[in-house]
Amino acid sequence: MAIVAAEMSEVGLLLRDWRRRRRLSQLDLALEAGVSTRHLSFVETGRARPSPEMVVHLAEQLEVPLRDRNRLLLAAGYAPTYRERALDEPDMGPVREALDRVLAAHEPYPAVVVDRGWNLVASNASVGLLLAGVAPHLLEPPANVLRISLHPEGVAPRIVNLGEWRAHLLERLQRQVALTGDPELAALHDELSAYPGPAAPHASGDEIAVPLRVRTDARELAFVSTVATFGTAVDITLAELSIESFFPADAATAEALR
Repeated sequence: MAIVAAEMSEVGLLLRDWRRRRRLSQLDLALEAGVSTRHLSFVETGRARPSPEMVVHLAEQLEVPLRDRNRLLLAAGYAPTYRERALDEPDMGPVREALDRVLAAHEPYPAVVVDRGWNLVASNASVGLLLAGVAPHLLEPPANVLRISLHPEGVAPRIVNLGEWRAHLLERLQRQVALTGDPELAALHDELSAYPGPAAPHASGDEIAVPLRVRTDARELAFVSTVATFGTAVDITLAELSIESFFPADAATAEALR
């Protein structure tokens, strides 16, 4: 009996932590989930044990990542629901083909695929434009694209607007840490923040997006980027993949890459 109580208390604490991370009151979550505030309170305090369906339902409302939904289920005493397949498994063949198509179709502009921790999963040939001069040790697997970008031996010395780009990347990472509570991402943020770099300039309001301006041997190239994910993923590996595609930010860059 003591074990069951401990399990219920653990899942309740985890759900409460996710609710607070999303800045929702019990009433807010109860309304969104279609449950009573009383029942939700009982779940959070361990007075009621949620069914596996209720755990998943609450996790969906809280936008909890699939990996952490499995942790919630385990904390409630249930088996994990979501699988984590390696990208080279046969079942993931259609995913690999889709990634290859997206990367190839984006040529001659750079594009990368990264996992939840910003580790490089795949890239197209044009990424070589950005990696010229990067220290070999930064490119050894698992190569982290944020570390490559901001490390003094990485791309940083060639980024013309390093202060602006550095602030942009750190803000993105900090937002991810706040949403997930991932300690590995928090440690990565601390590491990157300690790298030397200029302060971000005061925003002028003239630009429509933060560009990446990189100096090459021939000329300066400017890019803006988009991020795409698999919106219907029910596999952990797939859900944690992101495709970042870089587009020319000006006509000179577009012409140079053509």
